[in-house]
Amino acid sequence: MNTVIEIKEYGARIGGGCFGFIAGPCSVESAGQIHRIAARVKAAGASFLRGGAFKPRTSPYGFQGLGAEGIELLVQAGREQGLAVVSEIMDIRTIDLFEGVDILQVGARNTQNYDLLRELGRTHKPILLKRGIAGTIKELLLSAEYIMASGNQQVILCERGIRTFDGGYTRNTLDLSAVPVLKELTHLPVIVDPSHATGRASLVEPMALAAAACGADGLMIEVHDDPGKALSDGHQSLTPGQFERLVGRVRAVREALK
Repeated sequence: MNTVIEIKEYGARIGGGCFGFIAGPCSVESAGQIHRIAARVKAAGASFLRGGAFKPRTSPYGFQGLGAEGIELLVQAGREQGLAVVSEIMDIRTIDLFEGVDILQVGARNTQNYDLLRELGRTHKPILLKRGIAGTIKELLLSAEYIMASGNQQVILCERGIRTFDGGYTRNTLDLSAVPVLKELTHLPVIVDPSHATGRASLVEPMALAAAACGADGLMIEVHDDPGKALSDGHQSLTPGQFERLVGRVRAVREALK
């Protein structure tokens, strides 16, 4: 039987035939920003609000997030709009700050942080586990096993692209073949993040449509109301209007496949 991740308070579900849209900014930047975006993605069809409060940036000089304040603002915006909240945890020592977060995300850099995975396995919150930057499918599944072996069976797998040999036209190589492979090998829900995979807003919609066509259980999409002024990853973020169009087209693809 396929695992279904459900946040009952909001009727938000992923897996078992339920397709989930997770949308929001790369980083929580201010109260006004996250509340505006939450309202727009909710109206467009999202059930989950994403937003980074602790940001693992490649450069130590990049915006590192608002930390505890960012989580508080994200949770407030989610509650106001009736959206389940997703945010990345980098250090188990901050777990108390995530009490109001509904789904804890493990980013690509921490996919093989086994101490973190074990500790998250002792929590009662669903875990969204991203594939490592150069991780194999087997490594992703074994990382999920670290969580489940510690007692937490609520895991969502996320294909977000892997680093290969491209010269810079895309941020990563989106391995959509991983979706049907993972669906064959496991009962866990599998979603796709085309924003981080491609790194280009113009590529997000076509890859999202392809993800829906190959059997993904959901999408994680970065949305910003002013991408040109975003403090992180604005070049891969959709506007709310573009996200609304994407949702409609993804639903049309899924309907055509029935």
